[in-house]
Amino acid sequence: MHQVNLAGIDLNLLTALEALLRERSVTRAAEAVGLSQPAMSRALGRLRALFDDRLFVRGVYGLIPTPRAMAVEEPLQRALAGLRGVLMSPGFDPARHQGRFRVLCPDVQCMELLPTLANRLQRTAPGVELEVISFRTDPLGTVEAGEADLSVGYHPQIRAGFHATKVYNSSFSCLVRADHPVVTEGLTLKRFVDMPHILVTVTGRGGGAVDTALATRGLSRQVAVRLPHFMAAPLVVAQTDMVLTVPSGLARRIAVLAPLAILPPPVELPGFDVRVVWHERFQDDPAHTWFRREVVSALREGAAVSD
Repeated sequence: MHQVNLAGIDLNLLTALEALLRERSVTRAAEAVGLSQPAMSRALGRLRALFDDRLFVRGVYGLIPTPRAMAVEEPLQRALAGLRGVLMSPGFDPARHQGRFRVLCPDVQCMELLPTLANRLQRTAPGVELEVISFRTDPLGTVEAGEADLSVGYHPQIRAGFHATKVYNSSFSCLVRADHPVVTEGLTLKRFVDMPHILVTVTGRGGGAVDTALATRGLSRQVAVRLPHFMAAPLVVAQTDMVLTVPSGLARRIAVLAPLAILPPPVELPGFDVRVVWHERFQDDPAHTWFRREVVSALREGAAVSD
């Protein structure tokens, strides 16, 4: 048996044959697939040449399929059903989905995202496993490589091939221990510069928005402690004379967990956008579309709780 070259076959002929087998009439088959009666007659002629068989003969009550036509009817229906399934957009049911979604997310956004998202997934998608991936020096590269489904946080530059949704804009606040003298005396710029600071830097290098703002005034601060994550920093602040500058939403959340006071920075600090970013290949995937909407919604809800 020789192999058929599908590249040279008009696959529309197969839908015409399906209709002819079902309707047993050229006229009704033409109506079923949206062709004129002459066009369907021409299609039948091409089918006869393709199969090297008459396929149908005229009978009293319509077309009668030949043994060759009857032999191909069932496999043709299976093949076309499979092809339609390939082309059909798959449905997505969160309640029945079994799988893992991986989110690259710094701990500052984790505090806003996870309580709401985890609770929501337990209710609506109990078969979904959520994995949080810690900071990477190239978060977009991590998503592009397939190691994470999306990235949450500060993304100043969005490369070609990625999509992003802005969730909110964050400002900054200062945290000191609740009984620190500056709470009553006021956190002036001079006091701020003279105080020992805690700097959270996930890379372990460089400074931050505070250092940039002070440098424009010819000032600098003393960084006494550098930490790679935010969660330990408030506990250090609560037991020392140090000051910590963090995103305002985080400050409001952690101030209730330790004896801390929130103060406005004595120097103007620009805010930053928190975004959810994903790769273009996931843009139209139903499961990913559902998940990123859940992430954006939960993050907005979590940020609102902090306001």
